[in-house]
Amino acid sequence: MSKKTALNESHRLLHARMVDFGGWDMPLHYGSQIEEHHAVRRDCGMFDISHMCAVDVAGVHAKAFLLRLLANNAARLTQPGKALYSCMLNEAGGVLDDLIVYYLDNHHYRIIVNAGTTDKDLAWMATCLISWKLQATITPRRDLSMIAIQGPNAREKVWQALPETRSATAGLGRFFAAQLADIFVARTGYTGEDGFEICLPSEHVQNFWDELLKLAVKPCGLGARDTLRLEAGMNLYGEDMDETVSPMDAGLGWTVDIADERDFVGKSTLLAQAQQRQLLGLVLPSGGVLRAHQRVLTNQGEGIITSGTFSPTMQQAIALAHLPLGVAVGDTVEVEIRGNRHAARVVKPPFVRNGRILV
Repeated sequence: MSKKTALNESHRLLHARMVDFGGWDMPLHYGSQIEEHHAVRRDCGMFDISHMCAVDVAGVHAKAFLLRLLANNAARLTQPGKALYSCMLNEAGGVLDDLIVYYLDNHHYRIIVNAGTTDKDLAWMATCLISWKLQATITPRRDLSMIAIQGPNAREKVWQALPETRSATAGLGRFFAAQLADIFVARTGYTGEDGFEICLPSEHVQNFWDELLKLAVKPCGLGARDTLRLEAGMNLYGEDMDETVSPMDAGLGWTVDIADERDFVGKSTLLAQAQQRQLLGLVLPSGGVLRAHQRVLTNQGEGIITSGTFSPTMQQAIALAHLPLGVAVGDTVEVEIRGNRHAARVVKPPFVRNGRILV
């Protein structure tokens, strides 16, 4: 049976179409995925992201643990609330998960992991902690719920719903968070728009959700979240990368601090192997929709689409694709759709950010 967030009944009262996602009963949309998408790009929308898991890492060796666990360098986190995006790799250099880690102090960090990988992530962390004989605790915070409020008017709506957060978060930089009593407010997101992702005790999340509804913030489901993140050029775990794909091949080389002397899980493999492919964007000028697993034919060899959709903002089909090295931005390639070949243009993601088309 699928797990349920604290807002499950509210989603059903709002007539959401519910689907299983990573073992959770989640809203796909509330009637119109397109309207939800446009609400985030033009105004404000909110997502129940409580299926994701906040994990607190604490103890005298918390920093040392993360320095060895993550491909990105947690030593860069020196200011309270500063966030870092990173991959967690296996020994073969494959991506176990992509995550965000927040620095609270030298002995306390918060990590947000993906829903479908939570159990695997926690088991891997525990195994590493024991193997390395470090003193730290790993605590999944299932007592917390999370709501993402995204869009050009998102922050103002949050301040209206939670006026006590305004003074502490009005000057909050992007990729920073603030802890206010039992409310954790992060200026992060997965849509390519400004906004907040907020963690708070599950017993209070319904009141917060209802206050946002009163302010005409549009509830949005997984469908809009996917088209928004794809327009923003953001990877989806399980589609654009997984345990068999290195961050270099998944377009996430910028998240790997391989030049630093620090050792981390998977580093030796990454140093020993050459990059085999690249992740780039595709735009389809003609009719048709780009989907995952469609073949891409290039002069340098064959590639494959990892994520594809019809972009509501651009009114064109777009995709992320693993392509052979040598394919360049501006090239024309062919995508095989239902046995027919369609010309597509290679672009550098993101496609859309902050309401602007960039390709």
